[in-house]
Amino acid sequence: MRAVIFGNGDIQSYERAAGYLKADDFIICADGGLRHAKKMGLRCDVLIGDFDSLDVDADAGEIIQYPAKKDFTDGELCVKYAREHGFSDIILLGMTGKRLDHTINNIMMLSCCGGTVIDDDNEIYILKDSLEFYKKKGRTLSIIPVGGNIEGIDGEGVEYPLCNDTLHFGSCRGSSNVIVEEYCKITIKSGVGLVVITDGK
Repeated sequence: MRAVIFGNGDIQSYERAAGYLKADDFIICADGGLRHAKKMGLRCDVLIGDFDSLDVDADAGEIIQYPAKKDFTDGELCVKYAREHGFSDIILLGMTGKRLDHTINNIMMLSCCGGTVIDDDNEIYILKDSLEFYKKKGRTLSIIPVGGNIEGIDGEGVEYPLCNDTLHFGSCRGSSNVIVEEYCKITIKSGVGLVVITDGK
């Protein structure tokens, strides 16, 4: 089973977000992220947070409240809960928005949970060894080094070939490739990166 975490960020298209959901997803809401689940007609299995963004909702299956002064964000606590309860596949929705600090932190959480951050325009993945993508032909794919260089990149099914290449930290060379096949695979020998897939050019 998969965990879907709703944050209190922006979701403009609930129809698009619903396209990523499965009937048996386990729904975890981070504080005000409960509003998104409600608007999509979903029942929250676990509600976690300090509840500075909403009143505690008794309709949630389980409610875990933390003090306002704490060392973790509500979203981070949700990811921690999901991992501790055996969810290796995690989707994060409502995790981007006007608070750029929260957006960056939520994306960087992928390094510990291996999930996917999805918003109205992007899918964001962590790249450590390899990633495979299916049925994303025509979409733009960018690779962004995180914390150092990425060595030994090979890319299959992309417009601009990658063959044992290096992407340097701080360089934009990995931006705006295009997936040209129904199957795409990116592998690396060392380093860590973010892969962003978007409809934009």
